[in-house]
Amino acid sequence: MTPATKVVGDIQPAAHLRLVLGRAGDASGIKLSGVSKTYRTRDGDVPSLRPLDFNINDGEFFVVVGPSGCGKSTLLKLISGLLPPTTGEILVEGERVTTPHGNVGIVFQNALLLPWRNILNNVMLPIDMKRLARDKYLARAKDLLKLVGLEGFEKKLPWQLSGGMQQRASICRALVHDPKIMLMDEPFGALDALTRERMNVELMRIQRETRKTVLLITHSIPEAVFLADRVLVMTERPGAIAAIYDVPLPRPRSLDVMADPVFTELVQRIRKHFFSQGALD
Repeated sequence: MTPATKVVGDIQPAAHLRLVLGRAGDASGIKLSGVSKTYRTRDGDVPSLRPLDFNINDGEFFVVVGPSGCGKSTLLKLISGLLPPTTGEILVEGERVTTPHGNVGIVFQNALLLPWRNILNNVMLPIDMKRLARDKYLARAKDLLKLVGLEGFEKKLPWQLSGGMQQRASICRALVHDPKIMLMDEPFGALDALTRERMNVELMRIQRETRKTVLLITHSIPEAVFLADRVLVMTERPGAIAAIYDVPLPRPRSLDVMADPVFTELVQRIRKHFFSQGALD
């Protein structure tokens, strides 16, 4: 076993499923060094994240899975610059994160579209807020809506679209200013199972065509394995790294990959972490 290999409980890595703590990233990715978060309250300190050290490589689809309350959303807010870490350093594109990062797009669990703006104007919201040249980005917004199958819906209001269509519009909104990095906080958690599967396939296609670096937070272990190049498994709160797994499944992937023995074995291997903690996803 190499020094980079970590075993948790009785979980032993199969020959074709490497369990790794990370690999060297470059300046164009994301790097966390000793990053922790403790919330200060009137009733005392509430630790959310224990010190974390890992890299997300440029163009990688990186997924974080863990039990409720383990600090997954806090981690995303730290990387985005919406929260300061208590200890440690976060580098995005080689620069230390101290404020919200301009080269990041964020997608939340709910689409959060403004009900009085049509779909095109919702997608253009970051351009308006950043006071960028609207004419320059209008064509890009329309191209993104076409990419996700929403061409012809530009003038519709959000209530006229299904939940999945609204979430596709929110992905366009996160991409319209052409960030290199997309941060996604359980973006499909509110969707029904069939729509969620379709959105997983759609997201993988978008990431492949745009070549963005993606960090996605999820409770779903199958979703994590289906989407990811690597899966970070977190412990219960205060969250720490239980393991980081490579996903040795070829791309592009279809839903049929879920019947692959490698997929099934990796899902079960990750699930054992939560059985060992007495928690499920």
